[in-house]
Amino acid sequence: MALFSSFRKKKDFFTEAEKVKIVEAIRLAERNTSGEIRLFVETKNPFVNPIDRAFEVFFKLKMEQTDHRNAVLIYVAMKNHELAVFGDEGIHREVGKAYWDAIVKDMIAAFSGEHIVDGLVQCIGHIGNTLSQKFPFIPTEDKNELPDDIVFGN
Repeated sequence: MALFSSFRKKKDFFTEAEKVKIVEAIRLAERNTSGEIRLFVETKNPFVNPIDRAFEVFFKLKMEQTDHRNAVLIYVAMKNHELAVFGDEGIHREVGKAYWDAIVKDMIAAFSGEHIVDGLVQCIGHIGNTLSQKFPFIPTEDKNELPDDIVFGN
């Protein structure tokens, strides 16, 4: 299950400083891995199940096109208070469902305390550590395959 560029009009979910903090967390998390992390935030989920929405967004963002199939999408629907983390088949094969469930549980705990940005940064860092263990950065082969910016939906 798993921040933003724009599909539509950009929402002000975060201050400029918070956006910078989140993007820097993504860059830092990706520094020692070939893995990729993206954050997608929107006002509300148009579907019933947030993992279904994360799945749809993952493929719209062409995240399945990484060389090692090790991209991770963090999905947040602010108004619905929903989130999901979706890992591609390469990383999912390495960590399994229990890992993603634990990540989501940690994010929910942080979010329920109104620490959304800190929860996102912590989650991004945790995923980055896991990616660096499972898919270490190889300077002669690896490159940043996906943008690090936050993607904002509707």
